[in-house]
Amino acid sequence: MMNNSETKLKNQKPKVIAVVGATASGKTAYSIELAQKIGGEIVSADSRLVYRGFDKVCAKPSVEERCGIPHYMMDIVEPEFDYTAGLYVKDAKIYIYDILSRNKTPIIVGGTGLYFRLLLENYNPPQVEPDYELRKELQQMSSEDLYSLMAELDNEGASSIEFNDRKKLIRSIEIVKLSGKPLSEVKLLKEDTEFDVEWIGCNYPRDILYERINARVDKMFEAGMVDETKKLLLKHGRIPNLVDTIGYHEIIEYLDGKITLDEALNLLKQNTRRYAKRQLTWFRKNQNIKWNCYPEILKK
Repeated sequence: MMNNSETKLKNQKPKVIAVVGATASGKTAYSIELAQKIGGEIVSADSRLVYRGFDKVCAKPSVEERCGIPHYMMDIVEPEFDYTAGLYVKDAKIYIYDILSRNKTPIIVGGTGLYFRLLLENYNPPQVEPDYELRKELQQMSSEDLYSLMAELDNEGASSIEFNDRKKLIRSIEIVKLSGKPLSEVKLLKEDTEFDVEWIGCNYPRDILYERINARVDKMFEAGMVDETKKLLLKHGRIPNLVDTIGYHEIIEYLDGKITLDEALNLLKQNTRRYAKRQLTWFRKNQNIKWNCYPEILKK
């Protein structure tokens, strides 16, 4: 028979650290320094870093920037593949448990709120398989028509989605149509969470964050974001995951001659600032996040 201490140890949840925040808030540098100090390995929670070739525009850390720290859940699929949040959860758990099996600390890092919600909080991903014919049909619709359709199918669900978030609108319409239920009934809560999570939030005052975003865009341009966009267009064509991604979208507008390069860069800065605001709105709903502080393991 197990004694009390053995029973308690057996019932303990696996410990992971989550590092969250808006784009340009310093999550990457913070998590790498943290991993070096505590013997951690990093699992990305960014919906664009899973795609091969989405490098400079999506601020994917280079091999040099990773400083020898293993990074997972990056460069795992081609951009043509519609990588869902449900798939992310399944794949990320494989890496998390592998890291734990080697007595290392998993550090989950990124800015995609849905990934964190499904992986580390008590939310279940919708068990609705993709309908690619329906998606193809919906892709032909304008953002306004997509939102109107979603509101018609599930008005409450539509109110929780950004008006121009085409990917989320299409997936939500797909879920409601195929399940015959509103989003509130499909996205059921789990009874408990799988991991013991320490939540760390990276942030700056808004004016400084916006300055960092503007500087990042300038750096991306100097690093060759226009050439990267051209290469991706040549290799993959105008696939949704490319043209709907902030950064590539604006540069494609420039390449099409619809706007000047300066206009494209200014628009990218504006759209990135708006995205950062949405990210922070999402993460601030999580009351467990400790903002701008060191994990407990470094305080001992």
